[in-house]
Amino acid sequence: MKDRVTEDRLYDKLVLYNEEDYYPMHMPGHKRNTKMMQMVNPYAIDITEINGFDNLHQPEGILKQLSQRLSRIYGAEKSFPLINGSTAGILAGISAATNRGDKVLLARNSHKSVYHAVMLMGLVPVYSYPRQVEGIPVNGGILALEIEDLLIKLKDIKLVVITSPTYEGVVSDIKEIAKVVHTHGAILLVDEAHGAHFGFHEYFPKSAVNLGADLIVQSLHKTLPAFTQTAVLHSNLEHLNHKIEQYLAIYQSSSPSYLLMAGMDRLVSMLEDNSKALFDSFEERLKEFHHSIEALKYLKIWNPLIARQLGEYDLDPSKITISVRDTILTGHQLLEILREKYHIVMEMEAPDYVLGMTSICDTKEGFERLTKALLAIDGRLCIYDVQKNRSAIHIKPVQAMLPQEVMEQKSEQIKLSNSIGRISATFISLFPPGSPVLVPGERIDVEFLDYIEQVKQEGISITGLEGIQRDEIEVVCSAF
Repeated sequence: MKDRVTEDRLYDKLVLYNEEDYYPMHMPGHKRNTKMMQMVNPYAIDITEINGFDNLHQPEGILKQLSQRLSRIYGAEKSFPLINGSTAGILAGISAATNRGDKVLLARNSHKSVYHAVMLMGLVPVYSYPRQVEGIPVNGGILALEIEDLLIKLKDIKLVVITSPTYEGVVSDIKEIAKVVHTHGAILLVDEAHGAHFGFHEYFPKSAVNLGADLIVQSLHKTLPAFTQTAVLHSNLEHLNHKIEQYLAIYQSSSPSYLLMAGMDRLVSMLEDNSKALFDSFEERLKEFHHSIEALKYLKIWNPLIARQLGEYDLDPSKITISVRDTILTGHQLLEILREKYHIVMEMEAPDYVLGMTSICDTKEGFERLTKALLAIDGRLCIYDVQKNRSAIHIKPVQAMLPQEVMEQKSEQIKLSNSIGRISATFISLFPPGSPVLVPGERIDVEFLDYIEQVKQEGISITGLEGIQRDEIEVVCSAF
């Protein structure tokens, strides 16, 4: 008897979705390109740690070879394959590089997992904020000079954590930052989750692995053809490797998926055998795309040349940031038009832009579809020619308590409108990417409420708010 196919079952819904013509301008990097990425029935190779297939948590055979091959293609001293995503690598890297109670310097646009590590290790965070650049809709990079100033003022920083590239592809000067960090005796961890494709071709930025960073975390699945959850932690500090192994055994599953590890193995083989040809073709498609959209009048697409002219160190050309700032549209509206009318699914939306992610698995036809859609949308916008007079809101909440201290306090759920002056007991993030705009222990102020109201009105997804109308927030109980 034939199985009933229904959209209220995840497997069925995925199969039905795959049969439609939606094009993925989003992760994972394999882009569901089954012509390029093929494999046997996954059930046929889904095993456990049987004889001859090694153990991820004590690799001595084929998985040790996978680690060595990853180290070789990236140029790292040692590489740890991850099956619990970059999150596991960030947790393990920060835990191995610090002792409980240490002071750490974090880029404020760090992923939520960085803050989780702070809470788990009882660390004291100090923040460096990314540049704010007029005329562009995204956060800029982290400056080496600001890192140096903070390290001079705060002599006891043990670890510096930088996100580069950012979700939108902004790259900081890691080589210069590494020099500054090492001069002051600290360790540098770079969250390079969105840069696993760096270093394989001169068209793309160099990887932090080769620029002096000590610990580097990359999500293979984000920008390369690998299964979701696969990542790698690179270590250039041999004395930390044993502690890293210990913490990975804590933060990762004791039953790692051989399907995920097999996907990593196939990716490494692809890069070992054919990386130049793959990235040459990728460069050609990206250049053709950027040339083809030069006729846009109202929608603006950020590129590395513009980024450098505005003072940024570099920009990943594989990220497609489409600004709607000078149009009648919001980011949410553009994302909906692309999905509903043109069946192009973008990675994320923000009030002023939409983000697309590309990889070596994107097809010429995929880029052409996006080009035609953007030119058609832009052509209709010229009828309205409406400019928004929106100024960016930069949130810098005051830290009233350490994040881990909040975990030990009682909390309550109250209306957002009544929360000014209260201390947050939760993370509030735009999702994706998951970088929090409010961290547990930070005080809620008017600027934060204004920002949340703006993004809610524009249809942007927010995580962390409560209540049916998402108009409530969890706060630390008052002492009075």
